[in-house]
Amino acid sequence: MTGIRPRSTVVVVGTGTEVGKTWVSARLLDRWRADGRTVAARKPAQSFEPGDDLDGVTDAQLLGAASGEDPQVVCPAARWYPVPMAPPIAASVLGLPVFTVADLTAELAWPAGVDLGLVETAGGLRSPQADDGDAVALLGAVRPDVVLLVADAGLGTINAVTLNVDALATASPHRRVIFLNRFDPEDELHRRNRAWLDDRLGLGVVTDLGALADTIAGQSTG
Repeated sequence: MTGIRPRSTVVVVGTGTEVGKTWVSARLLDRWRADGRTVAARKPAQSFEPGDDLDGVTDAQLLGAASGEDPQVVCPAARWYPVPMAPPIAASVLGLPVFTVADLTAELAWPAGVDLGLVETAGGLRSPQADDGDAVALLGAVRPDVVLLVADAGLGTINAVTLNVDALATASPHRRVIFLNRFDPEDELHRRNRAWLDDRLGLGVVTDLGALADTIAGQSTG
């Protein structure tokens, strides 16, 4: 599988932890598979609470359930760190070898014939992914076709989104999609946040999951 790339690669990043990257990623994979597209998911490194792997709720396990792959194909077994810290910090706590962005990139392997390959990063955009780089550095190495920025819809999202958009501008050229997760059209704050990001800043955010799946698939093939 080495050297093979999907027809389109999507990297999912977040404005922070707990914004719902894995939930959004899994729903996208479900939707694309239902639409007849061939998908694969990758989590270069993951850290988690001890026991989450036994309960089947690590990111790699949830992504694998959605993509139809073995979780240890989604994330190599050596990159599972049962300490709830950024992966390179978790590796240090466990006394395991350091790893680099180049290591993670070299370990990304894809089967032939994948329409959409999804790579989910850990934590927020500036969270360490490896000993020598954050998600921005990983983006530069992976060179995705589309970057999906997942943000919460509530208080603080305007600041978080704009800071992350600025940070993304330093990465390699890519198409960018912003998704406001947990958006409630009945919530005035959510509506006003969306309007500010759309109308005032012109960032073109998406709030509907079906529209998100279609937008990414369309940008990937356009």
